[in-house]
Amino acid sequence: MLSDIRKERLKKLDKIRRGGINPFPARVKTYIPLEKVAAGFNTLSRGRKGIYLVGRIISLRDQGQLLFFDIDDGTGKIQVFASKKELKRFDFWKGVLDIGDFVGAKGTLFKTRRGEKSIKCTNLDILAKSLRPLPDSWFGLKDVEERFRRRYLDLLMDKGVKKSFELRSAVVRQLREFLWKEGFVEVETPILHPIPGGATARPFKTHHNALGEEFYLRIAPELYLKRLLVGGFSKIFEMGRVFRNEGMDKDHNPEFTMLELYWAYQDYNGLIKFTKKLLRPYIKGVWKKISYTEAFRKYAGKNLSQIGDKESIDDIFKRKVLPKLKNPTIIYGHPKVISPLSKSQPGNPEVTERFQFIVDSTEIVNGFSELNDPIDQRERMEYQERLFRRGDQEASRMDNDFMEALEYAMPPAAGLGVGIDRLVAIVTGGGSVKESILFPTLRTKKKN
Repeated sequence: MLSDIRKERLKKLDKIRRGGINPFPARVKTYIPLEKVAAGFNTLSRGRKGIYLVGRIISLRDQGQLLFFDIDDGTGKIQVFASKKELKRFDFWKGVLDIGDFVGAKGTLFKTRRGEKSIKCTNLDILAKSLRPLPDSWFGLKDVEERFRRRYLDLLMDKGVKKSFELRSAVVRQLREFLWKEGFVEVETPILHPIPGGATARPFKTHHNALGEEFYLRIAPELYLKRLLVGGFSKIFEMGRVFRNEGMDKDHNPEFTMLELYWAYQDYNGLIKFTKKLLRPYIKGVWKKISYTEAFRKYAGKNLSQIGDKESIDDIFKRKVLPKLKNPTIIYGHPKVISPLSKSQPGNPEVTERFQFIVDSTEIVNGFSELNDPIDQRERMEYQERLFRRGDQEASRMDNDFMEALEYAMPPAAGLGVGIDRLVAIVTGGGSVKESILFPTLRTKKKN
């Protein structure tokens, strides 16, 4: 039983303390990444003073007067060889060590007869005592929800999972570096909004005690970023958390990471070309371009002009069209009724200059020529507000402060949003945003 194992480890913890050793010291004598030790092994093994290596015990073999255990520090692993003849307090350490413990081993490097890189240990330190067995040595971690719930064990036991999140970090860094190189300035805007806006989504609501006012976790940074265009910025972006009180599936998590950028004096045609360049390192293949109306007719078998209801259009697109867009596809020319912040096409006021980049039936980019006509924008916001008051909890709200800013004139501009979690899921082959978010939202687990 797990409880019995924990009791035994608590006894070992007590034994360590009674032996005059702190099982959770604040400092490590020195730290050399094991990947560097492996790379420079031949040179380091010639050192006469020995070396001090640290890591977590991931395997442990007791052969009487010999102990063999592998340690892993997250960059690599090495075998530790300990004998009763050479390791100080051998019997003591033999009686208290477990798989999962963090230790420090001092000794000299050598290779076994089989060529395995090892350290012959003369002194040992405990750096952190593990009170629970690792999953692989007890019950495994096979249940998908348990993997997400205890991601730290998922990372520990599956190196592929860890590598996928290292790749996520690399993708985020590369996107930032690309935008910096292209002259974009990174900014930060509020997460607490007095009015939810910038997207069609149901918000999370919270209360500010000191102000005595209701606020909403942002569903998009868009309206604040546009205020910065009014204020004189011309190329800006923000990468951060966004919150939408919606359902969960392979493409949706209530909190997620969004990259939004805005480019003054640019339109959606120029931004489409730029987006292809932005995504080139991550999405292979040729982008097929098709209008929203044509895609509706081809894949849903319906004439878009005969459908005026916003919910019906969006629902039909998600059910009938999106599942059929497997290859990299650019959808453009969305109806005005589902694009309240996008500029209309010249000579065609009911169709907007909006686009989506879709891969494997998943939208990863949504962008458009930004609406900067304050009269038109007010009319659209008033329409969205009416929809909200009729019960549409995902409708955009009237933001009078934003409308005031827009009346000071916002330059012609194009903007887009990139779903980072979705992009990473595609790059890593995870298949779901839950595989690209370290701690996805889950229902609270009920305890017995």
